[in-house]
Amino acid sequence: MAKTTQGACADRKTSKSLNFKMVDVVEEVIMGSDENEEIIPKSTEDTAPALPLYTGAISLCPDTAAYYGNRAACYIMLGRYEEALEDSRRCVQLDPKFARGYARMAKCGIALGDLAAAEHAVKRAQELQPDGTGLAAELRALEKLRQFEGEAAKAYDKRDFRKVVYCMDRCLDEAPTCVRYKLTKAECLCFLGRYQEAQEIANGILHVNKGNADAIYVRGTCLFHEDNIDSALQHFQQVLRLAPDHRKGMEAYKRAKLLKKKKEEGNEAYKLCRFHDACKLYTEALEIDPLNKKTNAKLYFNRATALSRLTKTREAVADCTAALGLDDGYLKALLRRAKCYMDLGEYEEAVRDYERALKMDKSRENKKLLQDAKFALKRSKRKDYYKILGVDRNAGDDEIKKAYKKRALIHHPDRHASATEDEKKEQERKFKEVGEAYGVLSDPKKKARYDNGQDMDDHDGGMSDIDPSQVFQTFFSSGHGQEYSFGGFPGGFSFQFG
Repeated sequence: MAKTTQGACADRKTSKSLNFKMVDVVEEVIMGSDENEEIIPKSTEDTAPALPLYTGAISLCPDTAAYYGNRAACYIMLGRYEEALEDSRRCVQLDPKFARGYARMAKCGIALGDLAAAEHAVKRAQELQPDGTGLAAELRALEKLRQFEGEAAKAYDKRDFRKVVYCMDRCLDEAPTCVRYKLTKAECLCFLGRYQEAQEIANGILHVNKGNADAIYVRGTCLFHEDNIDSALQHFQQVLRLAPDHRKGMEAYKRAKLLKKKKEEGNEAYKLCRFHDACKLYTEALEIDPLNKKTNAKLYFNRATALSRLTKTREAVADCTAALGLDDGYLKALLRRAKCYMDLGEYEEAVRDYERALKMDKSRENKKLLQDAKFALKRSKRKDYYKILGVDRNAGDDEIKKAYKKRALIHHPDRHASATEDEKKEQERKFKEVGEAYGVLSDPKKKARYDNGQDMDDHDGGMSDIDPSQVFQTFFSSGHGQEYSFGGFPGGFSFQFG
């Protein structure tokens, strides 16, 4: 028993000895200073070893304001502002006249983006130190934060999200750990379509605080704008479980739910071939959230598809263009627009779209579509000889001859000898075209190549071997009706009216 008591006494002596050693260390740290003088390490390399010393000093002297103030300074150097703020508050509670404690409170408030707390601390420090010693940096930071917060609020109302991001970056220069600034920036990055950056910011905050409703809201907003509406709804529901009065979360939940409903109703109407109803429902869906680019691009495409079924081709082109304006990599919208251009006979635009589509997807089908569009374009640029003669594509030889006879006589230059020079040139051009048309359509081989869309200039000298005057003379001197003399044309000749 005596032995045990003796051992206990020895333990108390050892503990007391250790405590005295700790006090000696602390006193050495603050040697030569008054009770509330700021004693902090000069670099971050010295900060970590100093922290346990100040913690030990606080455990021995829990009512000494300077120890809390010095530990707060260490936390600030380590970027641990919430812990620093807690020590700063404790510091001024113990000594309400400790000006440096308020200065540290201000520094922490600025770093955390709590401007109200920072302004209160600065005001109190100024009251204790009217000359404002050591507060210049805090005052500058507060002024900068007020300025950019104000500009960001105005820009947000105008939906100028790029400026909001810029303002938040300037705020984060002064308040690097402010969650509010980070999430405001992340939300606006989402609205700008920079989803990965926004997600990274939100995930970083949730890694520290899994229950941060604002961060979950940002993640849900990213999913919503990436057209992952079901997952977005789950996130918004989680936000409202954590914070039932979360205004943005509630608005986003209602918006996502309505958009999903309208889109599904439009799809169902289309499946039932109620294309007018489908267009109406897609239009209503497009009005729900103008910022949701990806979903709206799909809605424009869906409406374009319905419009195509209603043969409103020009309107379908406009909707495909709108879809591509929101999502320039939307292959389906590009192919749909190209098809509409083909239907409209605007082959150059169709070729341009199919070329772009082939770069995005080098499939055999897209290659064939491009070839067909190029062929149609080439064919569209050729003269329509059937139209020039005024006959149907199925016209027989007799119809072609009659049509040529009629048109050749109408446009023969001698018929317009007294016309103006411009009119003479126009009639000569038409006379030449009529001769070319007859020269091709009256020759079975040339006609077959022409009907197959082949380039006439690639065979047997092409069109250059057709002399419209010679065609005219040959036709009218080959026994087609009554002979008739037509003077005035170079190398005058005779022909017959039928």
